[in-house]
Amino acid sequence: MRELLTKYFNYLLVERGIAQNTWESYGRDLQRFVSFVQDKKKISDIQMVTPEVIIEYLTQIREEGLSANSMNRSLAALRGFYKYLLREKIITYNPLANIELAKVWMKLPDTISKDEMKAILAQPGSLTNSSIRNTAMLEILYATGIRVSELINLTMNSINWQVGFLTVMGKGSKERIVPIGKIAYDCVRRYVDEVRPQLMRKKSTDVLFLNRFGRKFTRQGFWKIVVGYARQAGLKKKVYPHTFRHSFASHLLEGGADLRTVQVMLGHSDISTTQIYTHVTRERLREIHQKYHPRS
Repeated sequence: MRELLTKYFNYLLVERGIAQNTWESYGRDLQRFVSFVQDKKKISDIQMVTPEVIIEYLTQIREEGLSANSMNRSLAALRGFYKYLLREKIITYNPLANIELAKVWMKLPDTISKDEMKAILAQPGSLTNSSIRNTAMLEILYATGIRVSELINLTMNSINWQVGFLTVMGKGSKERIVPIGKIAYDCVRRYVDEVRPQLMRKKSTDVLFLNRFGRKFTRQGFWKIVVGYARQAGLKKKVYPHTFRHSFASHLLEGGADLRTVQVMLGHSDISTTQIYTHVTRERLREIHQKYHPRS
């Protein structure tokens, strides 16, 4: 069974070309499934897995505290795996055929206000090389709404300096173009001109944002920077890099941007994914109404 997984993972990487993060997530989900089937159910033949076994597996991971979104991802990973097995004629029956996706209860994304965002962006300052770089990274993150994985993978060729646009390689290796805005543009321009050459340490790299060792940032490294500046700004709520993406979208919609435009800038393939931010906007309108309207 694990040999089948190895072949499937190779298929996903080579033929499907899925994003590394998705590949790793599916890998964890499917390895957990195979361990359940082999170790707990003592089943060694993939063809012996019945719908009842699948449901028992899903019940177990739900009882372990997995969210509805994580369960749906696990089920999607299983569907892809079984679709591959059918195509390769390794199995003749799909036990997932009549199992529906779990109900996803909508969880509103965590956002911060424009004033709170302004306070965080003001924290790094511009007195040191690291502060100039950090300011540029935070400004780009908020100005474009890109994911932290997309931020740390930006290269010198990602920015069109003539027109002020950023080319981003998103999930599923899908490319999109997002405007930067003057403030972020100026901050990144200063970083590239004054700081990046010093951080390179005579190395040859096209990575845009470099750490103090002249290497590409890790997600964890940048996560610590964001958390630190949020705490430094006096925010009590938890703020992470993805909070910038959520706030980017909700602030655009609050300002009157149309949903389709925000969808394109976020790189969502389905507009229903973007629509969650309209709920955030409605919540914000309700708060304002209750706070300021004399009859509320």
